[in-house]
Amino acid sequence: MSATLSAAKVTRPSKRLVGAIAAVLLIAACDQQAADAPAPQAPPPAPVTVANPLVETVTEWDEFTGRFEAVNRVEIRARVSGYLNSVHFDDGQLVKKGDLLFSIDPRVLEAERSVARATLLQAEAQLKLTVRDLERAESLSGSSAISQQTVDERRTEKLVAEAEVAAARARVRNADLNVEFTEVRAPINGRISDRRVDVGNLISGGSAQSDPLAIIVSLNPMYFVFDASESDFLRYTRLSKSGVRTSSRDKANPVYVKLMDEENWFRRGEMNFLGNELDSNSGTIRGRAIFDNSDQFLTAGVFGRLRLIGSAPYEATLLPDAAILADQSSKIVFLVDEEGTVSSRKVEIGPMIRGLRVVRGGLKATDKVIISGVQRARPGGKVTPQEGQIVAVDDGLNVEVPDDDDVPDKDPEPASEISGQ
Repeated sequence: MSATLSAAKVTRPSKRLVGAIAAVLLIAACDQQAADAPAPQAPPPAPVTVANPLVETVTEWDEFTGRFEAVNRVEIRARVSGYLNSVHFDDGQLVKKGDLLFSIDPRVLEAERSVARATLLQAEAQLKLTVRDLERAESLSGSSAISQQTVDERRTEKLVAEAEVAAARARVRNADLNVEFTEVRAPINGRISDRRVDVGNLISGGSAQSDPLAIIVSLNPMYFVFDASESDFLRYTRLSKSGVRTSSRDKANPVYVKLMDEENWFRRGEMNFLGNELDSNSGTIRGRAIFDNSDQFLTAGVFGRLRLIGSAPYEATLLPDAAILADQSSKIVFLVDEEGTVSSRKVEIGPMIRGLRVVRGGLKATDKVIISGVQRARPGGKVTPQEGQIVAVDDGLNVEVPDDDDVPDKDPEPASEISGQ
């Protein structure tokens, strides 16, 4: 019995020992398997697109905000007073010079003209009488039948009668004009506004304080008016003095306008006027360009953005704006060397031209610049460069300044002679 218990005591610890040894061996086998497994490989460098900067001859353009104005704008006012009889146009229609617009009751003025004509007849009759009296007096002046004083009086009466006739004729001409002015006609070609006075109202005319009956604005060509700052004016003046850029006072420099809903600068015009002084309150100077409006799309008062030549043509280094990063107050680009290592470089930037940013300094034409995938690059890190290409947008603005022979007349044609209104 005791022998059996002793055997049991010995057997149970031996099983536990065997299990522990098996576990140690299993762990050792796993460690050896892990040690024999290959190490994980590092991910390849991030791919980026690189390209050399684009070098092209460009011209800088400055942008200004302004609005279109009609070349001619006339407030129609009556020259005589009277009751409005009729209106001869539809609100907003196109009118031509000489078209009848309003008719004023002419009866009162016609009566005044009749009085003036009657007065003229009376003065002419009196003149004839004084002429006959003078002739009789002169025929008797050689005898003692009439004194020299009487002859002189007859001559004076004739001069007075002639003056009365001249005054009466002037009153008749004035009365004729007043009757003519009862028909209010268009002074220019253009588009008329709505009527400001209805038929039957009494119109007070003949003064600048008279209420306007309507407004006519010419349609073709159109002015674009804008204000330039003092710094811009000084820069343009220095460029002109140095011969780099001709002043818009001397040449019709080309300009382009883009409306608020347009993306391209396809509306071409020319500078037409530059003010002779700077506004003392705003410190700006008024500029004006002229644009063709044959299709009558442009309307007075419409806002737009204008581009004006800001430099002479020069060779510029261009990059996409997406390739240029901000480092606090500085601008930088990422470069890639032959081994795929990224480095940063500070650059000096200029305006946007043809969809690309001008880089004024800090970059060479042979540099490889990251133009896409910049967010995946870090200075000192590795990247996988892929060749790309920088393409400029053809916005039609890279044009040369016109020669003297190409400069058109700055003064537009009179509104009455402009075809197509």
